[in-house]
Amino acid sequence: MKFAVLDFETTGSLATDRIIQVGLMIIEDMQITDRYTSLVNPGISIPSSITTLTGIDDAMVKDAPSIDTVMAEMVPLLQDTALVGHNIGFDLGFLQRALDETGYFSFDGRVLDTLDALRVLYPGLSTLQLSMVAHAFGIEHERPHQADSDAEVTALIWIRCMERLQGLPLLTLQRLEMIFAESTNDFGWIVHEMLQYRELHQPLDPDADRYFRQFALGVGDWGEEESIREEDEAKTLKEPFSAFYEQLKDVLKRRFDAYEEREAQVTMLSEVESAFEAGHHLMVEAGTGTGKSLAYLIPSLYYGLKHDKKVLVSTHTINLQEQLRERDIPLLHELFPIGFRAALLKGRSHYLCLRKFEHKINTLDFENGKEDRITAGQMLVWLGETKHGDDEELFFANKGKPFWHTVESDTDSCLNRACPWFKKCFYHRARHEANTADVIITNHSLLFTDMKADNRLLPAYKHLVIDEAHHFEEVASKHLGIELHYHGLMNTLHWLYKDGRSGQLSSLRFRLQKADEDPRVAGWSAEIDRAVEKVMEMKEEWEQLTELLYQLLTSRSGESAAQQEGGGLVLRVRKDALPLGWDKLAVLEENFQLHALEALKKLDKVVSELKEVQDEFEVQSVVTDLSGTVKELHRYKDALHFFMTMPDDNYVYWLEGGLYNKNRSLQLHCVPVDVSSLLQQHFFEPKDSVILTSATLSVGKSFAYTCEQLGLNESQPSGQLRTVQLPSPFNYREQALVAIPRDFPGLRGGSGGDKEFIDRLIPSLAEVALETKGRMLVLFTSNRMLKTVHAGLKEMLAPFGVNVLGQGVDSGNRSKLTRMFQSSPACVLLGTSSFWEGVDIPGDALTCLAIVRLPFQPPTHPLVEAKTEKLKAKNMNPFMKLSVPQAVIRFKQGFGRLVRTASDKGIVIIYDTRVIDTNYGKYFLYSLPGPKIEHMTANQLVPRIKRWMEENEA
Repeated sequence: MKFAVLDFETTGSLATDRIIQVGLMIIEDMQITDRYTSLVNPGISIPSSITTLTGIDDAMVKDAPSIDTVMAEMVPLLQDTALVGHNIGFDLGFLQRALDETGYFSFDGRVLDTLDALRVLYPGLSTLQLSMVAHAFGIEHERPHQADSDAEVTALIWIRCMERLQGLPLLTLQRLEMIFAESTNDFGWIVHEMLQYRELHQPLDPDADRYFRQFALGVGDWGEEESIREEDEAKTLKEPFSAFYEQLKDVLKRRFDAYEEREAQVTMLSEVESAFEAGHHLMVEAGTGTGKSLAYLIPSLYYGLKHDKKVLVSTHTINLQEQLRERDIPLLHELFPIGFRAALLKGRSHYLCLRKFEHKINTLDFENGKEDRITAGQMLVWLGETKHGDDEELFFANKGKPFWHTVESDTDSCLNRACPWFKKCFYHRARHEANTADVIITNHSLLFTDMKADNRLLPAYKHLVIDEAHHFEEVASKHLGIELHYHGLMNTLHWLYKDGRSGQLSSLRFRLQKADEDPRVAGWSAEIDRAVEKVMEMKEEWEQLTELLYQLLTSRSGESAAQQEGGGLVLRVRKDALPLGWDKLAVLEENFQLHALEALKKLDKVVSELKEVQDEFEVQSVVTDLSGTVKELHRYKDALHFFMTMPDDNYVYWLEGGLYNKNRSLQLHCVPVDVSSLLQQHFFEPKDSVILTSATLSVGKSFAYTCEQLGLNESQPSGQLRTVQLPSPFNYREQALVAIPRDFPGLRGGSGGDKEFIDRLIPSLAEVALETKGRMLVLFTSNRMLKTVHAGLKEMLAPFGVNVLGQGVDSGNRSKLTRMFQSSPACVLLGTSSFWEGVDIPGDALTCLAIVRLPFQPPTHPLVEAKTEKLKAKNMNPFMKLSVPQAVIRFKQGFGRLVRTASDKGIVIIYDTRVIDTNYGKYFLYSLPGPKIEHMTANQLVPRIKRWMEENEA
């Protein structure tokens, strides 16, 4: 096979834009055999943004050949080749136009995209950006955005892809060919060619069904593993914890040359162990660099193994879960003198259901065409290597989630032991491992899902560690509430019946027709047909209802609806002041409920009767999935009724919608205002010991706010709760300078205030960025302000070669933006909400952190509003009791982005002068971990930063 790998640099991406550089690599026998590169005179001026990106300017192309000359030299090289490119659609469009303009026939060969190949063949690759892929593969990419360099790197990546394809198990290749057989995408052709080549050299009976059963996993059936503790059965932990920890320290010193004992970590170890032994709760704030995870894992394991008790560790983010599994648990396996089992358990929808996946592949059921086929191919390759079957191992590139949703594991459609895949089931494997584990790592969401499922999901436990505990109350509110999205209900109705060919009811009816001589079939078919009529009516009513609700949302946006940060709309609905026209909505909802009841009654009857005879009619899989969808519809029906009738006064009810997609963007929310009593009832009262930890739990050295949110009493006489604040081991006095430009304008609301503030902010940020050579993260609380600043700052810094990246402008993906920022020599990164915490940029990549505004939550958000009302009813000051503490915790998280290691140094600029101008500002500054804090005029900012950097060599 011969491939032509092509890359163009152009003046832009419009039909009027021109090619300015060509890179073409010819591959034969997995080698680059020929190269053609040339600059091209476009006949028009090159925009400055393109020069900044590529380094190519008008002077460089002035004497370059015209496109006619370049095409005359390229065309012979393209003969009998398959064209390859990274996002080939872009280059192919320019190639066809250039061929047409210069009098040649269009290119009519095969066209292949490295993006498709990478997604399928490297399912866990977390980025598809060319330079990042090259870095992951260990390929040097000297000059990104220059066609010759990009084409060479793309060619080397393509060779890797072909080698990977050639090395896949033959069974995987056969299945991939099936998936892409009817696809218009030429990736199917290359799979077919590779399969033919392999089958010639390695003949194998292509009985796909049989092979799929044998092939599915590289791991055995769950429950068959030998106990890792057999040789250690005689060993127990008899020594007291202090003696045990001394032994552990010796191992650590031998294992790590640079091991240093941290005082805060030792204190935390001791506090956690004491809390478990004494049976009390512990709230411990441990600053960055304490080594929190080991400080709670070591005593948790020690206590659990010594007393034969299970300990659960819960995190807020999947990232931290993975870090514990991949980094900390393996280290503890090395350190501990006796063996132990650790398991990670996530929510069920994170695991693949093999039965559903097999059904999708066998029936080639790909609703979204090319995207579904690529995702299925990606998952097929992944299935050959995964041990966990967990969607976090896959990179969907924002395109594969809809397909995953159709094959994820779920309770409602699970056959349990009756499933042919039961012994290989990823979810049941994870459950089994959790049941036999000493320590179980899970997340806050699953804790509450388990609580709602009457504790049937997680193994019984009495000892719990909650990391990232500052999110616990917020996650509780979300999970103990109800959320209904337009697409959630509509998709469920679509799964039941989309049209005469697709949908579970159509599929079931088709299968039953094969046995139409059976007298029962006519009755079932009639019930299904009547249910389909009701489903169609429900779709219409849901469409009408959401359209009216969306109209209500937009019409009220000027009065009681708040503009959301993302630019969407929010409207709180109150039972005691229903909006005009609600009676019409109530009638529609009542009709929906009636039709839903009729449909569900018929479907429940059909499912119940067919379950008795499903093997006889070979409809087991369809009936199981249908049963799951019916249960989901029951839940959605009840959720809608709960929202429309608002039966519980402890809940706040609101609508959300985007400015685009109209009713299709609609979400209905019902959230409990106060979850503290539920947390008491389900966690703090029944558990022997709950450890809550985070870097941000206190406000102004007090835990009162967090205790109140969680329903805990800091001053309980029984000693049931102990609170401990541990300082970070970092020397913030030496490592960080906080600078506040005191003469900066305040934001008084309204566009005028915004304009004055932004007009001062952009040049100030630009001056600082030039002094720090980029390496700057700017945190915003408003997307709108970020976009305005991004445009002005980019223009100001472009002539100096400093790049500006904006969240929601250059990408919405936080990990991608962070990688781009770290790999750029001089860059300013502008971020909103998700950048205030969980972002780790250690070392020289980050020297300056700018906080534009204090992170107060919008007071008009329905949940904030409802909490405010509740506090006012108790004669409390909601601003000081709720708004300030929330903002301080978020502020501390933002500040924590700067210093991540003991050697990090840098400057934090706070542009919000309220920290020094108001009586509550002291809570923000007082909560910081002891940096040097100075205020000065804005024009003194850069000289002070320069001097500080020289003194500290930052």
